[in-house]
Amino acid sequence: MGWNLIQMDKLELQPTQKTPYVLLDPAGKIKFRGRSIPEDVSLFYDEILEWIDRYAEAPAPYTEIDIEMEYLNSGTSKYMLRVLKRLKDVDNDGYDLHINWIYEEGDDDILERGEYYASILDLKINFIEVE
Repeated sequence: MGWNLIQMDKLELQPTQKTPYVLLDPAGKIKFRGRSIPEDVSLFYDEILEWIDRYAEAPAPYTEIDIEMEYLNSGTSKYMLRVLKRLKDVDNDGYDLHINWIYEEGDDDILERGEYYASILDLKINFIEVE
């Protein structure tokens, strides 16, 4: 099935003090940036997970994911793991998946979180340190 047969909408969520900027573009661009400490994690992430499930069924030939988080609470961490696990399926299906984990210089917590995801999911993640 061709990847443009399923019409998917772009989903863009503007950041708040408690939730990150999120871009889900069916053309193959996924972005998470900011802080994630929503009161109700499932309320915020269920829609995102649903979109990713649908995307994974018919992804673009090349998917680039930028994850640039300042802070994730434990609930968010679980959802991020689920998001990446689902996207790994895209990689396993022979599509090209490119994950950038962008973290601030000296932010070992965020770096270690990304390394944890990479190891537990056996996923290739590019770690990019920014000032």
